[in-house]
Amino acid sequence: MKGKAQRSKTKLGLPVVILICSLFFLAGFFFSTLLSQGVPRVRPRLRGLELVEEEEEEAGEGLLPHGETGEALVNAIPFQVLSWQPRALYFPNFATAKQCDTIVEIAKANLKPSLLALRKGETTESTKGTRTSSGTFVSASEDETGVLDLIERKIARATMLPRTHGEAFNVLRYELGQKYDSHYDAFNPTEYGPQQSQRVASFLLYLSNVEEGGETMFPFENGSNIGIGYDYRKCIGLKVKPRQGDGLLFYSVFPNGTIDRTSLHGSCPVINGEKWVATKWIRDQEQVD
Repeated sequence: MKGKAQRSKTKLGLPVVILICSLFFLAGFFFSTLLSQGVPRVRPRLRGLELVEEEEEEAGEGLLPHGETGEALVNAIPFQVLSWQPRALYFPNFATAKQCDTIVEIAKANLKPSLLALRKGETTESTKGTRTSSGTFVSASEDETGVLDLIERKIARATMLPRTHGEAFNVLRYELGQKYDSHYDAFNPTEYGPQQSQRVASFLLYLSNVEEGGETMFPFENGSNIGIGYDYRKCIGLKVKPRQGDGLLFYSVFPNGTIDRTSLHGSCPVINGEKWVATKWIRDQEQVD
């Protein structure tokens, strides 16, 4: 009887053992799933890093052989198209606050009342009050800090116009109430006489924030206000508020060399605060530094 009893226990125990093992397996699987769900950030982060590294490698592999004047890197200078009439682009964070402050310090000691190019028949007296800022010209070669050199190179990349075609930086300060009435940067030969070269584009680097006023305005943007007897002293049209470190590029002439009427622009009066800006005029021919 004992022998039979032992054999029957063995037969009955096997299914039980299998059942218990199955339960342990399911319980282990269940708890391991819970544990893996409790730390969901570990693997995505690693995958994210791996993807970034792979993308960087792929970007490097995609670079083309460059010419003697080219560069072995991909430049990313973000910009916003503000207008097609005139062609105007806005470059946020083009320069750092430290770079802007350095340029201001360089220019401070040499500020003089801003001059005005006179058209035929105009006099200093008849144009009094048209441009009331103070400023100075500073070339990159004069700047021992190297900041203007860096900015000038970056402007050349953004515009794809050779840096050798740029005039020296015209650093300007607009104090309370000061402004510049609407005007063209390009010189019309019928009004100014024969020109050795022409200004084709202007790049404005805002060196300070302005609490109120001081906007760069384009009154003829998209053909607005043309032919209605526009008062050149009024601050209307497309307005760009100065923000330290941001840049504004606009083209004064079309590709065929004719002046773009919609490139008329000015500086609105400063109502509160102070405006500092560095202007880089770019011409169609190489300039002597």
